[in-house]
Amino acid sequence: MKAMYIKEPGQVEFIDVEKPVRKKGEVLLKLLYGGICGSDLGSYKGTFAYFDYPRIPGHEFSAEIVEADEDNEQGLRPGMIVTCNPYFNCGHCYSCKNGIVNACMDNQTMGCQRDGAFQEYITMPSERVYDGKGIDPMLLAVIEPFCISYHGVSRAEVGTGEKVLVIGAGTIGVLAAVAAKAKGALVYISDVSEGKLEMAKAFGVDGTILNDSPENFEKAVNDITGGNGFDTAIEAVGLPSTFQNCIDAACFGGKVVVIGVGKKNLDFNFTLLQKKELNVFGSRNALKKDFVELIDLVKSGETPIENIITNVYKFEDGAKAFYDFAHNPGDMLKVVIDFTEN
Repeated sequence: MKAMYIKEPGQVEFIDVEKPVRKKGEVLLKLLYGGICGSDLGSYKGTFAYFDYPRIPGHEFSAEIVEADEDNEQGLRPGMIVTCNPYFNCGHCYSCKNGIVNACMDNQTMGCQRDGAFQEYITMPSERVYDGKGIDPMLLAVIEPFCISYHGVSRAEVGTGEKVLVIGAGTIGVLAAVAAKAKGALVYISDVSEGKLEMAKAFGVDGTILNDSPENFEKAVNDITGGNGFDTAIEAVGLPSTFQNCIDAACFGGKVVVIGVGKKNLDFNFTLLQKKELNVFGSRNALKKDFVELIDLVKSGETPIENIITNVYKFEDGAKAFYDFAHNPGDMLKVVIDFTEN
């Protein structure tokens, strides 16, 4: 069968690999749709911190079950449309023993530290496979990135009436805004791209901030919050400057959530953390509960996220999908690969 393959930065190829053979306790899946994540794009560009070359990318996807154990505890059966938890944890490190399996000290995320889903068939452990409950298969492929955002918002315990600022109007940032809105917050989103901010307006944000200069950013924050700062500031880019934006924009006693991943260091006045008594939360991956809750939430229709998918490419056009996304980031949110014609 065919698999997509990032050989080195900027180089996507298709290779022939053996079709996987299911073992007991696993399901055999036929890929339907797969999303190109910001981390996949970073892997293509050579900027992502958690990627080893060469690698088959992909960890956001929907699939159809081809084979499953008849007696599996999850009630999985052939023909069911599902999505999966792609973060593999070791089960015995300190984090795992304390139930923080999403931050396993030896975490292996599909498409990053181990081969991913961008191939015609894959196998997955049954306990990592979740019933899509009738959600459109293309939209079901967006559940995983929504979980990343939702987990970060949950870490900060965002509540009704809070003022939340999301820095970064890419997919993760927009979905963080949607998640915060679902918690009852007033949500503003900031980006350097006017085009991205225009797209973000379709998701019900309460306002936008064009981050075109430090002075304009500071003025907008003060105008919106009456000089108090935001209750929660969420970093969804992965740059030193955007983390600094969050520290500066958060109110005294506020919360900062770091979802973005980057490679660069930041030299900043750490006494601001003490002076403001900030609560800073790292947020990595997601938990089973995030997947289960979001599948139900999306199924309910209360969080319309269909507009997050801006571009769809056939599997055989995967190299073009990566190239286009890398060269037109301001015009695209979620790029999806369609495997259904294979």
